[in-house]
Amino acid sequence: MDYKKTLNLPRTDFPMRANLSKREPEVLSRWELENLYGQIRKARAGRPRYILHDGPPYANGPIHLGTALNKILKDFVIKVKTMEGYDAPYLPGWDCHGLPIEHQVDLELGSEKDSLPRGEKRRRCRAFAQKFVEVQRQGFKRLGVLGDWENPYLTMNFAFEAAIVRELAKFLQVGSVYQGQKPVHWCPSCRTALAEAEVEYEDHTSPSIFVRFPYLGGGKGLPPESQGSSIAIWTTTPWTLLANLAVAVHPDYDYVLVRAGKESLILAEYFLPTLMEAFGFSDYRVEATFKGAALEGARFRHPFLDRESVGVLASYVTLDQGTGAVHTAPGHGREDYETGLEYGLEILSPVDDQGRFAPDIQIFGGQDVFKANGAIVRHLAERGMLLAKEQIEHTYPHCWRCQSPVIFRATAQWFISMEQNDLRPKALKEVRQVQWIPAWGEERIYGMIENRPDWCISRQRVWGVPITVLTCAACEEVLLDHRVALRAADFMEKEGADAWFERETADFAPPDLKCPKCGKKNFEKVLDILDVWFESGVTHAAVLEPRPDFAWPADLYLEGSDQHRGWFQSSLLAAVGTRGAAPYRAVLTHGYVVDGEGRKMAKSLGNVIAPQDLMERHGAEILRLWVASEDYGEDIRISKEILQRLSEAYRRIRNTFRFFLGNLYDFDPARDEVPYEELPELDRLMLHRLAKFTQRIRKAYQDHKYHLFYHAFHNFCAVDLSAFYLDVIKDRLYVEGTASRERRSAQTVLCALADSMARLMAPILPFTAEEVMEYLPGQGEESVHLSLFPESDPRHLDEALSARWDTLLLVRGEALKALEIARKDGGLGNSLNARVELYAPPDLEATLAPYEGELSTLFIVSQTGLVSQKGKEENPSDGAYSSQEIPGLHIRVISAGGKKCERCWMVLPTVGEDASHPTLCHRCRAILGERP
Repeated sequence: MDYKKTLNLPRTDFPMRANLSKREPEVLSRWELENLYGQIRKARAGRPRYILHDGPPYANGPIHLGTALNKILKDFVIKVKTMEGYDAPYLPGWDCHGLPIEHQVDLELGSEKDSLPRGEKRRRCRAFAQKFVEVQRQGFKRLGVLGDWENPYLTMNFAFEAAIVRELAKFLQVGSVYQGQKPVHWCPSCRTALAEAEVEYEDHTSPSIFVRFPYLGGGKGLPPESQGSSIAIWTTTPWTLLANLAVAVHPDYDYVLVRAGKESLILAEYFLPTLMEAFGFSDYRVEATFKGAALEGARFRHPFLDRESVGVLASYVTLDQGTGAVHTAPGHGREDYETGLEYGLEILSPVDDQGRFAPDIQIFGGQDVFKANGAIVRHLAERGMLLAKEQIEHTYPHCWRCQSPVIFRATAQWFISMEQNDLRPKALKEVRQVQWIPAWGEERIYGMIENRPDWCISRQRVWGVPITVLTCAACEEVLLDHRVALRAADFMEKEGADAWFERETADFAPPDLKCPKCGKKNFEKVLDILDVWFESGVTHAAVLEPRPDFAWPADLYLEGSDQHRGWFQSSLLAAVGTRGAAPYRAVLTHGYVVDGEGRKMAKSLGNVIAPQDLMERHGAEILRLWVASEDYGEDIRISKEILQRLSEAYRRIRNTFRFFLGNLYDFDPARDEVPYEELPELDRLMLHRLAKFTQRIRKAYQDHKYHLFYHAFHNFCAVDLSAFYLDVIKDRLYVEGTASRERRSAQTVLCALADSMARLMAPILPFTAEEVMEYLPGQGEESVHLSLFPESDPRHLDEALSARWDTLLLVRGEALKALEIARKDGGLGNSLNARVELYAPPDLEATLAPYEGELSTLFIVSQTGLVSQKGKEENPSDGAYSSQEIPGLHIRVISAGGKKCERCWMVLPTVGEDASHPTLCHRCRAILGERP
């Protein structure tokens, strides 16, 4: 007889090889055909809402690992909340205006970019954005992200553009918007102002120079010896000297008048020894010491221009570096500007849009400011005004789009005041009401808002929503009338933002509008466009409020940590300024994607990895597992080695489910499930562990700690299941009668494990979970994503049982060590060839005695013996393994007596007792006798 055919060996069509790159697109097509997202929305209708508001990525290129990470994390949240029972819609969106898109179009246009009519360039930008909306939409869908992909929000949609202008109207109505001549970050390459969030700090080489400003007189009690001296300043931007109007000192610092030979200098006493050495003066003496306040009002001669500079006081002067005297150009620095206002200085900025000096500037007119640095240093040296020079490496602001160095330049820009209507204090108060994940985000954004300047909302570009303000054609007076914006918004609702540029100015002017200064009624349109951060900042108004399936405020905003100075901040200011509250209850931030060595991804380093290539090779599931495996609060590493490790982890998880399904081929829960009370202790122990595991996973999800899911899930598969429970129950599953209570009991637990674990992993591994559920018996839902998470059944939580089995499993671990030693030293071979004898101390013996019949199954050996030490003279440690973990426990491994059963492979004395089945043991003979 072929006894192998009598075994219940696993059978399943669930493939061992995932073949994810081929199978995932098939699943996606089915989800789309069946409108799975629509089914989910219908199934959750009427349930409590959870709103994650999607921050819009730029539609200016294919998805990359950073955007993939972001969208996967959002999908985790949405799927988790959905399976927790919430109505959690997901509406993706795109930022479609602004420099990133116009820059790409300019590259395509080449020399045509400056001559192309505004309307035509805007049309090309719209087409470019639409193209990459579609490219990114397909990329994000391929990641397994479910959402309303057919109806996304786009900032270039007409209704959205109208909503942006209506939000601007609210700021205009309360007087928060003004035009001012203030220094802002300016990109000479892109020829536009930049927001703080559009500036990146990169390494840069600059000249570091110390310059004389000859003292002309004045001040408040400077010593007479000061005549003929110079004040020493330090700067790393020599080009800004052309806009110098003052020298700032700290009123409370000690300054000295120091003489070295014929040289007489004024500088902070703190720097005296260091600077004397730097200037090459070995012999010097201090002629006078005085507080910085004495320098207020002093007059100094500009080192090479026919102009005077005035001594001013400023608390921002520090002793970190320099001379204690700060060269001040109100048109080229934020603090310089504020000092200039305080002292009534001109806001001088002799630099044009391309970063060149104005033609009428002495000596350097028409020169590029950065290229002029060297010439300025040489000119200072020729005039005897240069004290010292060197080149330094330091971080310097660069344009995030073209990567060129930027300048601080005072230009006429539009601003939202941080002080008007108490925007700053209100925003800071709201920061404290929000949950920040990780918690350090709170202080980070608080400090940024506390110290940020007024919000520059204007850009000198073409592709965007206009600043809907009129000026008087006769006297150039600015008319800040919110009604103009509201009229413009009505036109944009039907015609888009192009209406502002294409319609007559009169269309936007209310009939009663006239210039408050000259009374005339002829107007011109402002042609600046809005900062894209204002556009994305008002998505809460354009998306959350009008849609009946959404709610304001959102429960969660989720973006990269750079958005503390970007979207999180602009959204907060836009909402607080118009509604008095934050647009979100919680904010989650993640780090950047870096390579395996922690380096930023860059084409120059050759370490850029495209998610499309990874999905083609590994499948989206491995990318999703990568996101789940890392702590997103830090930078997230990726490499071939990391992906290989994750692929192995995925195979372990997949094979665990394959084991489940392979042993459930004939199991019908409605017919075969064994009641909990009738399950053996081992099976009840596994249900206890499953209940605890479920609690742990759901807590990790609630806390948005997906890396805890990964480690717990993988560990459960590898340790609790593969290395223990599944290994122990194989004998029951394969050998016992097909419909026996022993086998059905194990199948009951396997079915519970497969069902619960598939649902618990569905947010992370949606394709695999869906595939598992297709094979799992007794499933009612059409998709796992329509189901809810399993609940931790309180009946299954049995701490007393768990405590007893902790002892048993500790003994099992020691027995496995003894078996391994016997295998290495004595050629034991398969553990079923062994008999394990336990010499236990009395208290442990009492614990083990009730389980004596189960120990062979637990150890996966043919025979066991629990040897009492009472009255025994033999030393149980002779030739035995002595446990270090359990004092007094000794384990002897010997060969099992008897023959090997052909069917169950156990070595038992009962093999051969029945002539009709001479190769079977008594258990297998009984099982076959029970078979129909």
